[in-house]
Amino acid sequence: MHAKHKENSASISDLTPQPISLAQAFLYWLKLGFISFGGPAGQISIMHHDLVEKKRWISEKRFLHALNYCMILPGPEAQQLATYIGWLMHRTWGGIIAGVLFVLPSFFILTGLAWVYMAYGSVPAVAGTLYGIKPAVVAIVLFAAYRIGSRALNNYVLWSIATLAFIAIFALKLPFPMIVLAAGLIGHLGGRITPQYFKVGGGHGGGNKNFGRALIDDDTPTPVHAYFSWKKMAVIALIGLVIWSIAMLFLIFTYGWNAAFTQMGWFFTKAALMTFGGAYAVLPYVYQGAVEHYHWLNPAQMMDCLALGETTPGPLIMVVTFVGFVGGWINQIFGPNAVFASAFVAASIVTFFTFLPSFVFIFIGAPFIESTHGNLKFTAPLSAITAAVVGVIFNLALFFAYHVFWPLGLTGQVDLFSIALTAVATIALLRFKVNVIPVIVVSGILGMLFKLLT
Repeated sequence: MHAKHKENSASISDLTPQPISLAQAFLYWLKLGFISFGGPAGQISIMHHDLVEKKRWISEKRFLHALNYCMILPGPEAQQLATYIGWLMHRTWGGIIAGVLFVLPSFFILTGLAWVYMAYGSVPAVAGTLYGIKPAVVAIVLFAAYRIGSRALNNYVLWSIATLAFIAIFALKLPFPMIVLAAGLIGHLGGRITPQYFKVGGGHGGGNKNFGRALIDDDTPTPVHAYFSWKKMAVIALIGLVIWSIAMLFLIFTYGWNAAFTQMGWFFTKAALMTFGGAYAVLPYVYQGAVEHYHWLNPAQMMDCLALGETTPGPLIMVVTFVGFVGGWINQIFGPNAVFASAFVAASIVTFFTFLPSFVFIFIGAPFIESTHGNLKFTAPLSAITAAVVGVIFNLALFFAYHVFWPLGLTGQVDLFSIALTAVATIALLRFKVNVIPVIVVSGILGMLFKLLT
């Protein structure tokens, strides 16, 4: 009886699932937008569980093939992977729906939180909660440096690149794009001369598990819309450039080149093209621009922005939405009586210019990736860039630690409570593998209680 049941289960898994309509896919991508916590690793795990193992929309090999491409692109790889799979299943509109819904819930949640923060941030309970969250952010960024470093720095060459990147940004104050380009060049040359030092480990498994037949299986022919052609690539690139140009020219002619809205569009376009290695890698660049150069927000607000970004679904790079909102609120572009409108429009502009390149990259490159199914040859520059990113993230952790532990500067009093809370949060993350969300929630509660009691 048991053997017969197993045989029936096996035969069911061998059947190809029923085709999925665009409406069914829409509902799934909308749900994913609300549950995509846990950063890129968590989001990719959720999609793998749902789309490969449970729903069997795509086979594991095709899923990992798409993921490998998304990982070498600048931008949030989980959002790009959703866009890729949506495009593969339901053409361009499928990709747009999947990619937009991946970030839309996060956008509205973050703008809501940013409004509470700007309008009520001085209320003791809110201020105390944010006071407790800041040490958790220091621990989270340190943990990110450790997590990426333990995976990426597996020889002395890569350790040297990470160290040089740290010195470049910490001591020499070199801009982040210059560090990324230098690391990529070192990787390109090093990969030719000593390739053994620049190999990337396959951190996502071998893709040999069998979960049954999938809608898009290993041997499923490439859909007609996914065929590669140079003409199609050029047309999509041109469309992306035209959309970007129309939006940018509208801002220039409406507000002027030096206006906050226009500069946000320009700056976050550059930031989007620099997001190699995840959001933590580009945060120093965003900090250099948004805090030090444009003064859209101050260091404390930048830390609060990252803390709130960690607690919401969607890619972590969505913290730029918060940055835009605060910048719009402070600049009062529409006047003192329309502060929220200024902030909301600024947040929308920042989000649009940050994510537009992600869609263009997928629609341009995915047909080539689908038609070749070959191995990508960008591992050496990617290894070097990832190593540099570790050094940059460690610098970010030190920067945050300085502002949290010495809120009034080195001449002021040391905040012993923040140091202790950072230590506890770091141990929770590293030793006990506690999830980021509980660490932030508990830290916020402890901070609120400490402030209310003292």
